[in-house]
Amino acid sequence: MLSFLIAMLLIPAFVEARVISVQMSAPTPAFGGYSWPGVGQYHKITGVAYAEVDPADRRNNVIVDIALAQTQPGAGQPGKTASGKVAYLLNFYILKPVNLNQVDKNLNGYGKVMYEPPNRGGKTWPALGRVTGGGNDPATITDPTILANAFLMPRGYTLVWSGWEPLVPLANLGTNLTASAALPIAKLPPTGANPTGTITGPAYEYIVTSGNSFTLAYPAANTADKTTAKLTHRVHLDDVPQDVPAANWSYNAAGTSITLTGGFVANDIYEFSYTAKDPTVAGLGFAAVRDWNSWLRYETQDDVGTPNPLANYIKRIYTEISSQPGRMFNDFRKLGFNEDDHSAVGRKVFDGHMQWISAGSGIGMNYRFSQSGRTERNRQNHLYGENLFPFANVRTTDPFTGITASRYDACRLTNTCAFGVEIYSANEYWVKTASLLHTRPDGSADLRDSRFTRNFFMSSMQHGTGTATNRGACQQFGNPLNSAPVQRALFLALDAWADDGRSPPASRVPRLDDGTLVLPADTGFPTNIPDPFVGNEGTPTGKVTYTGLKTSRYLFNFGPGFYDASNPATFGIPTIFPPVITPPLMPLMTDAAVPIMSVNGPVYPSFVPKTDQDGNDIAGLRLPDVTVPLATYTGWGLRRGAQADDGCESTGQYIPFAKTNADSQASGDPRRSIEERYASFDNYYNRVRRAVDNMVKDRLMLCEDADGQIERLVNAGLQAGVPPPDGGLPPLESEQCHKPPKFKGGKK
Repeated sequence: MLSFLIAMLLIPAFVEARVISVQMSAPTPAFGGYSWPGVGQYHKITGVAYAEVDPADRRNNVIVDIALAQTQPGAGQPGKTASGKVAYLLNFYILKPVNLNQVDKNLNGYGKVMYEPPNRGGKTWPALGRVTGGGNDPATITDPTILANAFLMPRGYTLVWSGWEPLVPLANLGTNLTASAALPIAKLPPTGANPTGTITGPAYEYIVTSGNSFTLAYPAANTADKTTAKLTHRVHLDDVPQDVPAANWSYNAAGTSITLTGGFVANDIYEFSYTAKDPTVAGLGFAAVRDWNSWLRYETQDDVGTPNPLANYIKRIYTEISSQPGRMFNDFRKLGFNEDDHSAVGRKVFDGHMQWISAGSGIGMNYRFSQSGRTERNRQNHLYGENLFPFANVRTTDPFTGITASRYDACRLTNTCAFGVEIYSANEYWVKTASLLHTRPDGSADLRDSRFTRNFFMSSMQHGTGTATNRGACQQFGNPLNSAPVQRALFLALDAWADDGRSPPASRVPRLDDGTLVLPADTGFPTNIPDPFVGNEGTPTGKVTYTGLKTSRYLFNFGPGFYDASNPATFGIPTIFPPVITPPLMPLMTDAAVPIMSVNGPVYPSFVPKTDQDGNDIAGLRLPDVTVPLATYTGWGLRRGAQADDGCESTGQYIPFAKTNADSQASGDPRRSIEERYASFDNYYNRVRRAVDNMVKDRLMLCEDADGQIERLVNAGLQAGVPPPDGGLPPLESEQCHKPPKFKGGKK
């Protein structure tokens, strides 16, 4: 495949071409040949695309170090071409109806693409797609029961994935199903003192691992230098880091990893700062997402005549993500990448973004020596440039710099804004300061909605869906709440918004003005819930621990000019990294409702949801599990063992209610028991049914999901201690979805 691309590049390209050449596999049957009514069978197509961008174009010159991209080592490889363009490659994976012209035009998915930039190379669509299995090769799903119940294919959507991070070697790009891009490194013009043009600079690794070695994101500039490089170790986040003697660690010969004598202690915190070399022009990942989708949407063939398999078909592209790629799209929008660079004023690439668990955080990708795979939580990766102002989709003013901006400023200038539904969990408030998405950055007031986006806080959820029978390194079981039905409903609401102009459901977030968004000290979380694990590595107090541990949003000092987008010589180029910190980095729970200047720099105020007397979040989009609860669900969790009371990162908590009043009284549980809450089966069943029906009415759940949710909740209630019904179970179905049609006149 790579040799074919190199040969094709010898053919002259058109000046305006973005994707120059595409090598793709022959279409092969997907899903074992399963066929959907009105859609037919699907084909799978994979391949590699080679693209070039103009580094001087205003749509590309925002990419840090793009002007310094190395010269191409050879044709078809990443780097600066003889014509001054900058080349990169990406791999892709497409699932499309075999015959696009025969897809029923009345189906939602006709002419539309669900695009996902995978999370660290892995596809994450199954929750939305209502499928299981397949991994990075979803075409291998063949179970007819799963396929018949799928969400996207029966509606005729085309599914596309492509790479945007450099995760696999260039030589393997066409054979590896891990989504990846091949990006150039940056080089200075050669000089006598630096004949190779090697760029060096400060780099930093936050390390929580086991084993003896750790692979560095960038190679060390000088493996003999163990004087300026430093490795530290601590057990708890608020411990003062202790230097590891230089004699106890070493580089490998290539300077691409370090080895620690005696090995790393699992779950302890190590930090390594050193001078690195050869930064990747990582911001080209934004262009890779833009250019591939623009080509699929607008072009009929590549520059060498390879046909576009979706030519003249696409009228809408909607994105679906989970976590990390959503943070990429936050910066993608901020930097103006939803406008392609086809002409002086480009075309819109995406029509809508369905963002899941990314909230207002950025990706920390568009700076020198960046690491897009990093993510901040309340015990990790605090010192990277991930979440930078602006945080919101409407204009706000930074209380420290005076800059006024929003994530939608660039697209509004070119009329290329995509709609967005921002869906996120309680965990994002506790570990990623999600309140900054919908409050002023000075903490003074709530924000209005953007005309382009709606915000949906999934009350009491952790970051994704946890396991309610396993607590891992945490003090309590994982939080099992599942937002997938909401994601499906809002995906269709997003489609209707972009396609028909029908407004989506109203935002649902905690607010300052009604007291449902508060400081951690004021949540009202009950502090006397008995710990279910007393005697089994439980808490010392015998109670569920609440500390109010929350990430704080700092404006760190990465050196002069780092934040100055008007100066390409300094913008995104850290000269201080990691930021200079007076250890420990505390208080992580900055209990202030106004901007403060801490010893470690400016801190933006951020807030968390207030809870009810059970410890469940009051505001937001409450799943039926929270509206008719059987347990306390939290978006935050704490560690047990040697790192006890440090944050348990993305994991929340599931703490069941006592079954009977006697159980509750015996344990001293302040929460009402199942027996006290639900005196009869009918009481519980009717409340569950009403909660589901209300979500259906509000367009937050689809009828095709409603009956299954009622059945799940009824079974969970019976297992938790809800009294069984007199006689058999009633119909486990939504009244809202099984109502007879309304009489509209004429004969009955």
